[in-house]
Amino acid sequence: MTTAKRDTYTPETLLTVAVRVFNERGYDGTSMEHLSKAAGISKSSIYHHVAGKEELLRRAVSRALDGLFGILEEPGATRGRAIARVEYVTRRTVEVLVGELPYVTLLLRVRGNTNTERWALERRREFDQRVSELLKAAVADGDLRADVDIRLATRLLFGMVNSLVEWYRPQPGGPSEWEQLADTVVQLAFEGMRASR
Repeated sequence: MTTAKRDTYTPETLLTVAVRVFNERGYDGTSMEHLSKAAGISKSSIYHHVAGKEELLRRAVSRALDGLFGILEEPGATRGRAIARVEYVTRRTVEVLVGELPYVTLLLRVRGNTNTERWALERRREFDQRVSELLKAAVADGDLRADVDIRLATRLLFGMVNSLVEWYRPQPGGPSEWEQLADTVVQLAFEGMRASR
């Protein structure tokens, strides 16, 4: 029976197990022994797929980061008024978070103890900076209030979005549920920041 498991194990299924264990135990609290037990394969079988647990971490956080940075290249994030673009990015960030929940959860829990974690934190800061630039552009366009501190607004926006990993659990509703959640986040985030016309 173990042989059948080994034959069907892929780097993707191994990554899924690793992310679950990292989220349960913490990256630092997870050993290769923990991963092999959770996967039901030997440590040597894991090493057949990856160099070690840090490679699994890098693949996992890369998946989350690729999803987030991919948003910034989408037409809704690159065309139109800045306010529409930042709302689009916020909505899509919620959708990526929900769609890649275990991977984004892991990304948000890295602390900077390894090269991979430091790289991931730097990329997160870069993403936040890109969104902050959109907020600044929306203020310059007169669509957001000029008296709102952009740095603080960016932190509060991502604080609200990122907190979803702590309490949100997908329900059978599928995409319509995600859309409602994203719409609610955008409404709560931007109603108080909109400039009076």
